[in-house]
This record gives sequence, structure tokens and C-alpha cells, in this order.
Amino acid sequence: MKKLALIIAIIGFGISAIAQNNPKGEKLTPDQQNQLQLKRMTLEYDLTPSQQKDLAPLLAGRNNKKRERREEMKANKENHKQLSANEKFEIKNKMLDEQIEFKSKMKKILTKEQFEKWEQHRHEKMKNIKHRKHLKHLKQNQNHPEDSK
Repeated sequence: MKKLALIIAIIGFGISAIAQNNPKGEKLTPDQQNQLQLKRMTLEYDLTPSQQKDLAPLLAGRNNKKRERREEMKANKENHKQLSANEKFEIKNKMLDEQIEFKSKMKKILTKEQFEKWEQHRHEKMKNIKHRKHLKHLKQNQNHPEDSK
């Protein structure tokens, strides 16, 4: 019995050592991320090769814009730059314009059924994001009860 426990412990340490050899922070390239996203969408929405060809540059462009926005927000945060109300409005307005444009292009590329399914998944994803934010907010208030007064 002791030998079995020893073997299990050795295997456990071996697995954790292997996991630590993979340095954290190794991320996929933007091109790899775009390819994987396109393949996931192909499987989920049963895209035709023509639709895949049309969607590839659209997804790449949107992902590049998102990445640039994220980097800009990170830089602002690191520099402790506070955006004015007008700057926030401009950023949100531009983002909404981009979403409207992306949605109209998706509507042209996808069939009616595919588009409806895509819309449904998008709404579910947004609902989950809002739910997670709400849970995070509740958790923060539990950790700092004096802040919620």
C-alpha cells in the first residue's frame, strides 16, 4: 500500500514538473488565433468554403482592432491617464459603429439560419459576460463591506 501511495505521489510530482516546463505567457500569434476562430465558426455554423474565404479577412480586421484598443487601454491605465467624458463617448461611439458594420457584413455572408444562430450565441455570450461582472461586483462588495455602505 505504501508503494502504491509512493508511485502515485511520484507520478503527481512528475506531471506538475512537466506542466511547469511550459512557460506561461506563450500565446498564439494573431494569425493562429484568427484561424482557430474561423475553424470554430465553421464547425458551429457549418460554413461553406466561400463563406470561410469571406469571413477570414473580416474576423482578422475585427480582431486587430480589438487588440489595438486593448493595448491602448492598457497604456492609458499604466500612464494613469483619465479619459474625459468626450473621449469616452468617442471611443464608445466608434466601437458601436464598428459593431454595426461587422453585423451588417455578417448578415451578407451568412445564411438566414446561420445569422440567427450567430445572433443567438452573441446574445448568450453578452448575458454571460454581464452575469460574470455582476458576480465579480458582489464578491468585491463581500470583501469590502465598508465600501458598500
